[in-house]
Amino acid sequence: MKQTTFSTAGFDLYTKTTKRAAFLAEMEQVVPWAELCGLVEPHYPKAGAGRRPFGVERMLRIYCLQQWFNLSDPAAEEALYDSLSMRRFVGIDLGREPVPDETTICRFRHLLEAHDFGRRMFEYVHEHLEAKGLRLSSGTIVDATIIHAPSSTKNEAKARDPDMHQTKKGNQWYFGMKAHFGVDRRAKVIHSVVATAANVHDSVVLGDLLHGEERDVWGDQAYQGQGDVIKEKAPKARDRTNRRYRHRGVVNEAERARNREKSKVRSRVEHVIGVIKLKFGFTKVRYRGLEKNANRLFATCGLTNLYILRHRCRAA
Repeated sequence: MKQTTFSTAGFDLYTKTTKRAAFLAEMEQVVPWAELCGLVEPHYPKAGAGRRPFGVERMLRIYCLQQWFNLSDPAAEEALYDSLSMRRFVGIDLGREPVPDETTICRFRHLLEAHDFGRRMFEYVHEHLEAKGLRLSSGTIVDATIIHAPSSTKNEAKARDPDMHQTKKGNQWYFGMKAHFGVDRRAKVIHSVVATAANVHDSVVLGDLLHGEERDVWGDQAYQGQGDVIKEKAPKARDRTNRRYRHRGVVNEAERARNREKSKVRSRVEHVIGVIKLKFGFTKVRYRGLEKNANRLFATCGLTNLYILRHRCRAA
């Protein structure tokens, strides 16, 4: 009689290191786990008469998986049961213990949100990278991107999220929030981030995106005419934002050529946004309210900086 045998992962004859496993192995080495756990530990429940809580580091690793792979709380639980590489990363052995359920994952996320962990994580990662030898250059690139939100009113509240707003870009209307970034020209790391509703103009938060030591500031045409703001926040900086080159149908070729040269530097910010939106999948908000989504944005920016500088961190 012909029999079909299903082998466990430990006895597989053929195997391959997947891209997911390789990515997790890299991030395992560059994320400062002990220090980040120290930020959470004072607020994390201690073992008592109730159910024994999962370790802080395990829950923090699950939280990072959610940011890297764009996972909701239920999807994170499902992914851990489904993916051996994720379980190894978190340190879960299904022969001894179950995966934390979605309620446990949700409560941990709420704990982080309540204590502004995303912002604190972003700030600590920046300090950690400075200790590894990162030095900000004298140039900052500013840009913003829209994070979409559901515009439907088919929900319990019968209304759209009041913290989100709509804006028009070109001939297309968008509804959601806007992420504003200040990115170092040389290292391509995010040193400043602001979250607003989508209808807030890019130039409104320009001053919050500069660290003050710049000698050059690059940006697209949305930031033109903000020379006074730049001088106030960074007195030594030159305004290298793009200028409008088309007026009443007439194209100023000289200005267009200057914009093209500026964009060779300015385009580096798109690499950073590409990691957030294409690599980590943060193209849509997951929660209602600006505060919760801002917490996710700050945490994602911190992890993005670690990913961008992962080779430097491993070599340090």
